[in-house]
Amino acid sequence: MSAITITTWVLGIFLGLMILLFIFRIVLSWYPQVNLNRLPFNLVGWTTEPFLVPVRKLVPPIGGVDITPIIWIGIFSLVREILIGQQGLLRMFAQLQ
Repeated sequence: MSAITITTWVLGIFLGLMILLFIFRIVLSWYPQVNLNRLPFNLVGWTTEPFLVPVRKLVPPIGGVDITPIIWIGIFSLVREILIGQQGLLRMFAQLQ
């Protein structure tokens, strides 16, 4: 296996996992009684919160709804498509070798 293939594989897993965690974060926001500081919910809270805090300073809640997880899903999806999508940069670079 080449280094690009391994990088593509690891990056794909990481970006897919982050998208999934942000989707869980959105679903958990529908249940305000859920404490994000208790297991197993803290696994979602602790991994997503460092991404959400800076964006919350730039994008206020719209109608009382925090849209920052949706923004991050869009960012991670875009990065995943640009780098490892069907015509992604890493995939095209791997074909050159």
